[in-house]
Formats: sequence, structure tokens, C-alpha cells
Amino acid sequence: MSDGDADGRSWRRRALSALQWVVALGAFWYVARGVDWSTTASELATLDAVVIVAVLAITAAEFGSRFAMWHALLGGLGPTDLRTTASVDLVIKFVNHVVPSKASGHSVAPLVVRHYTGADWAEAVSVSGLNTGLYAALYGLVALAGLGLFAPRLGGGWLVVIALSTGVYLAAGALVLLAGRRMDAAGRLASRLSGLLGRVPRVGDRLAGVAGALPSFTADSASVFRRLSVTPSVVGPYALGWAGTLMVFPALRVWVLLTALGGTFEPAVALPVVLVTAYSVTVLPLTPGGVGVAEASATAVLVALGVAPTLAPVVVLLDRTFGVYLPAVLGWPPAANLDFAELFARGEGGEG
Repeated sequence: MSDGDADGRSWRRRALSALQWVVALGAFWYVARGVDWSTTASELATLDAVVIVAVLAITAAEFGSRFAMWHALLGGLGPTDLRTTASVDLVIKFVNHVVPSKASGHSVAPLVVRHYTGADWAEAVSVSGLNTGLYAALYGLVALAGLGLFAPRLGGGWLVVIALSTGVYLAAGALVLLAGRRMDAAGRLASRLSGLLGRVPRVGDRLAGVAGALPSFTADSASVFRRLSVTPSVVGPYALGWAGTLMVFPALRVWVLLTALGGTFEPAVALPVVLVTAYSVTVLPLTPGGVGVAEASATAVLVALGVAPTLAPVVVLLDRTFGVYLPAVLGWPPAANLDFAELFARGEGGEG
């Protein structure tokens, strides 16, 4: 490759990254434009101590369920301590928010797992792939249920974006779970999926990249994957941890904040499904980690479902701060101590 080609690609990457952050900032403006921030700040400053303690307790429980997901997966390989599972989760969470799509965080997961656990390459790829497949499949199914329940009340534009995101989650989950069991069939499906996504106007190339970033299984890693994917002590606790992290605790936090600020949501029992559906846009490679567009999507969905336009952005921003940005920031120190170039070199050697 010539220096000119390399410089051209580097320039395009920087331009794309800058464009994504412009989109993120624009989405944040969309979220914040209708809020009276001085009044909101006063209300937040006078929240009852019980509310603050409740939000912190819910967030702590959410961290526990988040770590339980990786603990279940890594426990299928052998005994794993909490510090290891927490480090793996937080580093991947950090990576998810400095690259365009969650698929990138999942693709680097085998390297992180190898670093912290000492697992061989086949085990690291299998457990990371199972995480990707189960996460995407569960997310897609719950988001699909949300679309079935609330689609008539959503605006046309957001409905299309959320439906596309849900489709990507379902396709990714099916592809990875199939790849872990039938690599030949998964290869054919991946080719067709990339071609289909590539035809989407404007973002087709980026969507096709999501399919290309999914785990690549060898015969050995597929064998480990098949064993783990049918082990109830792995899949069951993982699903429970996923439900706590993505549904139960975020819904409780949003309900507590919304109620404390004088708002309401009916029926409250539907909030877990609503939030999964509303945040599903994070899978699309529009901004790093879905920053901005996730807040915009969730705000639009909550307003469409009856939450006051002045309250929806506030509770969404607070929920994302505690549930997404806080763990990403906590993942910065361990990620900063990793030499990703060395990890990638080790990964390439492990594949050989």
C-alpha cells in the first residue's frame, strides 16, 4: 500500500470520526433543547435523600448483575474471581464508547478475556462469541416484543430506526449462535447479511461492518462454544444477569427518578421492555457507543408513550449516566494499562 493510500484512509477515518461526534452532539442538543435546566437543577438539588440512596443502591445492584453475566460465562471455563470478571466487563464497556459500534467492543473481547484469564485462544473466542450471541439474541427478542406492543404509538422516523436496530440485533444473535454450532451455514448467512446490509442507503457500508466484526470461530472454539451454550449453569445465570442489567434495574432507576420529579409512566411494569426497545439504536454505527442517539431515541419513545417532554430527557440522561457512562469511565483505568497492540499481536499468533 502506498503512503498516499494510507494517508487517504487515515484522513477518511478521522473525517468519519469527526462526523460521528457531530451527530452525537446534535443528538444531545435534540434531547436537551426543551428542558429548563435551571429549574431542573433546583429540583435535582432538593431530591429527598431516600431517592438518592435508592438510585445508588439500584446502580450498585446493576453493577452486580452486569458482572454476573461475565462470571457465568467465564465460570464455564473454570473458577473465576469477581475482580477478573469486573475488569473484563469494564474494559469492554470502555472500548464500546470510544469506537463506532458495540460490535467493536465485542470483537476485542477475546483479547481482553485472554489477558485477564489466561484462557487459550479457542476458549477466549468461544466465551466472547457466546456473550455476543446471547446478548444480541436476548436484546433483539425483547426489542421485538417492545415494537409489537408500542409501534403504533411511535413516530415514523424513530420507528424505522428502532426496527432496523432490532433487526440487526436479531440477525447478529442468530448469526453468532449459528456460527458457534454450524460454521459452514453461518459463513453463508454472514455473506448474505453483509450484502443485504450493504444496500441500506447512506449507512450500508457501516452496517455491513457490524456483520464483519462478529466473532470468527475455529473448530476448537466452536467445540467449546457448543458445550457452553447447552450448559444450564452458564446460560441461565447469564440470562438473569442480562435481564437485571438491561431491564429490571434501569427500569427501577427511571421509575424512581421520574416519580421523584413529579412524572409518571403507565403501566410501570412495561418500563423494562420500553427501555430495551428505546436504547436498541446503540447497535447502529452512528456515533461512538450510541452516544447521543440513544438518549434521543429513548427521549422520543418515552414522550410518545406519555412522559412529559420536560422530564423525559432528564431521566434518560441520568439513567445513561449511571448505567452506561459511569461503568465506561470506570473501565478507563484498566484499559489504559493494556497494550492493545500487544494484545492484537498475541491474538494473531493464537489464531495460527
